[in-house]
Amino acid sequence: MTDLWFSLPVGVQDAAIALALLLPALGIGAAALRGFRVGPLLRALLRRQAWISVVFTALIAVSVALGAALIAQERGLREGTARAAEKFDLVVAAPGSEITAMLAAVYLQPADVPLVDGETYAEIVAHPRAELVAPIGFGDSWQDAPVIGTTADFAAYLSGGLAEGRLFARPYEAVAGARVDLSVGETFQPAHGHGDAAQEGMHDVDYEVVGRMPMTGSPWDRALLVPIESVWEVHVLPNGHGPDWDRVPGPPFDPAHFPGTPAVLVKADSLGGTYVMQAAFTDGETMAFFPGTILARLHALMGDIREVMSILAVITQVLVTAGVLAGLTMLTRLLARRLALLRALGAPRRFVFALTWSYATTLIVLGAAIGLGLGIAATGAMSAAITARTDILVEARLGWREVHLVAGFVSLTAALALLPAWLTMNRPVMSDLRG
Repeated sequence: MTDLWFSLPVGVQDAAIALALLLPALGIGAAALRGFRVGPLLRALLRRQAWISVVFTALIAVSVALGAALIAQERGLREGTARAAEKFDLVVAAPGSEITAMLAAVYLQPADVPLVDGETYAEIVAHPRAELVAPIGFGDSWQDAPVIGTTADFAAYLSGGLAEGRLFARPYEAVAGARVDLSVGETFQPAHGHGDAAQEGMHDVDYEVVGRMPMTGSPWDRALLVPIESVWEVHVLPNGHGPDWDRVPGPPFDPAHFPGTPAVLVKADSLGGTYVMQAAFTDGETMAFFPGTILARLHALMGDIREVMSILAVITQVLVTAGVLAGLTMLTRLLARRLALLRALGAPRRFVFALTWSYATTLIVLGAAIGLGLGIAATGAMSAAITARTDILVEARLGWREVHLVAGFVSLTAALALLPAWLTMNRPVMSDLRG
């Protein structure tokens, strides 16, 4: 049986799981409605109580939409962070926190990290398995866009080919990310620091934008890439080449005039070479790490958070539905005389039970279905907000996981709807008629 299950397509498995989650609701409905045709009276009840039905359905729909959209964001954020780090095979930094170094080098989060010196950088460049080695220097910004010092080779590698213009070829030229509000040919003056701590006017230099990268879906879309020599010069540091430099930025760098870099991006000649270099530069002086490995740890934590969020979403939806069912119980008291009249005309108690349960379950199913539709829009809106705040392209979509969540919610609340139906069925007929 297990072999048969795993031989099925993934979509068929997901559909089967959704059906299995709905089976309790279907079973309850079959048992509750057996032998009765409540359709005409149910439609009349929905029409007569239209506004109340709309309000209760809307409450359930909003609850389902928000819960599904929140859970979908975790998956979208996981995919977005992985996409943003896919160009970063190996990062070498000074000993410290790998997470801090990764957030700074890959996701451009401001951080104060120690530097890799010139001798160590020269060793990395000289390694026989190294294909691309690039320094990554940060600390300045322009209108909240980080100004990153690096090499033209890294800009070409990261962009996969510029969308416009050319790579920088002189010290005070720049390549803009796709989301930077600067056009090719415009100039900017960097500020020292980031955010509220940025100090304008400390660097009396102007960079000219000569190229623009395509959209990468990463924080680098909001970055300005400049020659690292210019970053060193504006901070009154050696330029990495010595007094005889011909003012053409890029390697080779002179270890004696290399002031240090917070991180080094390394691309080896093969996957095996990446592991060789990671082992070679993990020692007391440097740490070499795979951003993907660090992400996997963070994603594992996010997975735990996702489970908590799923439970909270279900609890929230159940609480909303419990409130709706409580409201329905009060509504049935307002309808008690009509329901009692049905009983007096010979309707069995179980018919009243079936009618009340059908009314509650109809609102639940309608709310869940509408909630899934609203969840699509809510997911897109939340993804856009997260992308704007993190600069990581998040493209979350509702999937089978959210469908399973809603299916389980429908079955659970259909079972809860048995309570107000049972209470209605057991109300005294004579006192309701007199009332």
